[in-house]
Amino acid sequence: MKFRITIIAVALLLMLQTTAQNKIVVNTDLGKEKISKHIYGHFSEHLGTCIYGGIYVGENSQIPNINGFRTDVVNALKELKVPVLRWPGGCFADTYHWKDGIGPKASRPSIVNVNWGNVTEDNSFGTHEFLNFCELIGTEPYLSINVGSGTVQEAADWVEYCTSTNSSPMTDLRKKNGREEPWNVKFWGIGNETWGCGGDMRPEYYADVYRQYASFIRGRGMQKIICGPSSDDTVWTDKIMQGLAGKTHMTQGVSLHHYTLPTGSWMGSKGSSTDFDEKAYFKTMLHTYKIEDIINMHWAVLNKYDPRGRVKLVVDEWGTWYDKLPGTKEGFLQQQNTVRDAVVAGTNLNIFNNNADKISMANIAQIVNVLQSVILTNNELMVKTPTYYVFKMFTVHQDATLLPSEINCEKYSFENESVPAITSSASKDANGKIHITISNMNPNKAIDVAFELRGMAKVNFENGSIVTGEKMNSYNDFGKNEEVSLKSFSDVKVTGNEMVVKMPSKSVVMIELN
Repeated sequence: MKFRITIIAVALLLMLQTTAQNKIVVNTDLGKEKISKHIYGHFSEHLGTCIYGGIYVGENSQIPNINGFRTDVVNALKELKVPVLRWPGGCFADTYHWKDGIGPKASRPSIVNVNWGNVTEDNSFGTHEFLNFCELIGTEPYLSINVGSGTVQEAADWVEYCTSTNSSPMTDLRKKNGREEPWNVKFWGIGNETWGCGGDMRPEYYADVYRQYASFIRGRGMQKIICGPSSDDTVWTDKIMQGLAGKTHMTQGVSLHHYTLPTGSWMGSKGSSTDFDEKAYFKTMLHTYKIEDIINMHWAVLNKYDPRGRVKLVVDEWGTWYDKLPGTKEGFLQQQNTVRDAVVAGTNLNIFNNNADKISMANIAQIVNVLQSVILTNNELMVKTPTYYVFKMFTVHQDATLLPSEINCEKYSFENESVPAITSSASKDANGKIHITISNMNPNKAIDVAFELRGMAKVNFENGSIVTGEKMNSYNDFGKNEEVSLKSFSDVKVTGNEMVVKMPSKSVVMIELN
């Protein structure tokens, strides 16, 4: 009997030590930063079937549509509360001339998409179609200006065409094309990846080009975004900010692109989106978690030139990038989306939330059919991906007040490397409800996470939800029942202002408290 009691005592002690190892303190009385809803933005480029076939099928399509926009996609994106959508690129933006995409569709010239598959497009999806689509799904537009092959005049005309209420040639042209009132376009990116496909420029040169464009692009409340770095290239950030010395008021955001590659390299194979082992899974987690250090590195550079922190980071391309699916067209970047991607999404969004003072916007790449998309389509069929359900879960954080958290957790280790197993973020909404989102990277182990809601005497568990799957490569496919979806979660124990959440392996969870 004594031996049995000893065994039970040891087991309880080990359980308590594990819980203590995974403890998160949420400071419910210290919140001051707002989590911008634009952190939950998306990106749509003329790439593969993102636009044609994914968003737009034309009014005469057999696929149910609203003025040419797929009805199923429209409804799914409304449900997702997409706050901002970037268009038309990406690399495509710097070969795109907006006047080719307005007016009667039969008269619009075609374009060869030299960046993505060398396919010919008929320009039937242009400025009116994109901005009308944004209005239809209830999102704000973010337009990328052609700096690589465009002109300052072309850019200024586009701004005037979209936003002006004055009597002018561009306003008259817009009205002639069927739009009486201007659209509300606040976000304008001046160039895309100008260090690469957007012109292969040196940062010193691009900073001058940016200043020229920004001087002639005017509009009340406009947010101008300068092309920032790829991943950890702080030299680029430093040089463009140095070029804006004394003129930082000319930009409100610096873009940052960081893709998660399992191999960490653009050379050779990036691995399969569905057929992978734990090593590929772990490396994906390792490389996605680097975004936190990357954010802090670039923020330190921005503070040198803008110590008041008015210029924010705009992570307008992020997500996983794998090899194309077998049998799909080269350059279309079609991949599947598994539980692994759901955990990547939860991890990134938690990190973005916790850096709400530094980040004003983020845009996952891309919204439909390309890279880490939330929706996949195939002719008349559509599926919502695991990433879709994570974004739906996280809508509770949009424009809520960030509650600072102190996170202590165990590591998820593999072959002598490790990464924090747990990420989490917390916020309080306008109704006073607290939402906590948690991701468990470990694909093998459930983890008990203890929370202390500091600043409150007592909390009540309202409800919870979870995204996970049977396997780390579980995914949703056309014509089949969903393997991964948003489900109810209640494995939570609350005592006073403390809570223990039993996090299943490879999962993302949301808890609502009051």
